[in-house]
Amino acid sequence: MLKDSKMSRRLIAPIVCLVMLLSFTAGSAMNSKSSLGMNFAEAGTLSNIQVEGKTPKYIFMFIGDGMAAVQVNSAQIYKGNNNHNQIALQEVNFQDFEAVGYQTTHDATSFAPDSASTATSLSSGFKTWSGTIGLRPVGGISANKVENVDINKVPKTIAERLKDEKGMKIGIISTVTINHATPAAYYAHIPSRNDYYDIAMQMADSNFDYFGGGTISQPTGKNKDQRDAYEVLEEKGYKIARTKEEILGLNSSSGKVYAVTPVTQDGGAMPYAIDSKEGDLALADFVKKGIDVLDNEKGFFMMAESGKIDWAGHANDAKANIGDVLAFADAVQVAIDFAKEHPEETLIIVTGDHETGGMTIGQATTGYDTAVNILENQKISYIEFDKIIDGMKDKKPNLTFEEVLPVITENFGLKDEYVDGEGDQPYMALELSNSEVKRLKTAFSETMAKERTKNEETALLYGGYNPLSVTLTHILNNKAGIGWTSYAHTGVPVPVYATGVQAKLFNGAYDNTEVYHKLVAATKLQ
Repeated sequence: MLKDSKMSRRLIAPIVCLVMLLSFTAGSAMNSKSSLGMNFAEAGTLSNIQVEGKTPKYIFMFIGDGMAAVQVNSAQIYKGNNNHNQIALQEVNFQDFEAVGYQTTHDATSFAPDSASTATSLSSGFKTWSGTIGLRPVGGISANKVENVDINKVPKTIAERLKDEKGMKIGIISTVTINHATPAAYYAHIPSRNDYYDIAMQMADSNFDYFGGGTISQPTGKNKDQRDAYEVLEEKGYKIARTKEEILGLNSSSGKVYAVTPVTQDGGAMPYAIDSKEGDLALADFVKKGIDVLDNEKGFFMMAESGKIDWAGHANDAKANIGDVLAFADAVQVAIDFAKEHPEETLIIVTGDHETGGMTIGQATTGYDTAVNILENQKISYIEFDKIIDGMKDKKPNLTFEEVLPVITENFGLKDEYVDGEGDQPYMALELSNSEVKRLKTAFSETMAKERTKNEETALLYGGYNPLSVTLTHILNNKAGIGWTSYAHTGVPVPVYATGVQAKLFNGAYDNTEVYHKLVAATKLQ
């Protein structure tokens, strides 16, 4: 019997290896088709898989706009311990989720995609042009015009399908304007993300149950000659809640609701977490209130976006970026707490749409060391510092650098106390080196100029931002050991975290279009 057993094992082993090899080859072929784009519109096959077990009744889809692994890791480091021989990360809550995957993010235009196309991939399962929302591309030239998309076959988003086919209530939340690219990708279908008024009209027609967070961009159109979008929403049956008291008073009997942040910053968005005052509503509050409004027997789907992780990445402001990642985690915690009460009915997904800024941990001047704790000295975001400098300029047009330096020290901790020739340059200290002071003075001159210099050098140095503000964040970030490669998006993969009912589907490596198909499979849509 022993001999027969050994013989059986010898026969079985190569068969198992062959099966594994064939499975791997088939999987690779499938992934290659999806990622290489033999047919972008049909990428994703999981909707054809028969999924066993329960379907989730409550689905939370959290998107950190511009958030890849490095943004999450930076938040871990900032909250962790940077002391030598005590180096330790502090975990971010969603990193405890049982399923972890990563998604590639290219679109039909580029390997460095935009939010409209990547959010469309997540919400609808196909590739499209950068700048296009919810419509399939046509031809080989990317352009955000009607002739470059298929307007005859408008696909439905996962949110639209869950509402139409399952009767779920739908909530869309964002810290930026509610008709911005990412939230719009769940309810709108339009050639150009910049057609904000048309997107707002589709928002009003969506019949979704809850919108929350930022304001409407261009509510009366580009030329301010259209009917106010807020009035149209009210006509379509939406209650507009504008004060903190009105928002906190919302519940499942409130009907269709748009809860608008009472405090705005930066073009109608919610403030950065670093700039929020005590008592201000945060993303977590809008998620909590969304649960109250959406509560019903058929369940709900809620997409919540932290949009200003992306904006801080564009501006290369690490402290503002980290602050919004941590506030994002607070919002995820609301869903985690809800899931504890509904463990057999809830699915939570956390991901990003792309990476922004080319953020890195480690850069040239700090070598193999980091000092991320230095970021604690930054008190406000770049946008709030811009306001301070603009106010000082208005009061005194001939403002000097020496007059601004105390304000720099107050808000960023940086000080001009370095003595030339004494020791090494203070790369990981708050004292400014002579070269850093020179950089700041040059940036200050550009900030004060009536007409700023426009050439290749200034474009690379300042990226279109206030020269003084962006130079300050660059210097502070570099001292902390954080670098940046871009003022735009990059093409690196983005992590996906999932927990709850059917979370296992989100393990592995796949294209971003698969996120939609995994949700289709998890909810057993036809």
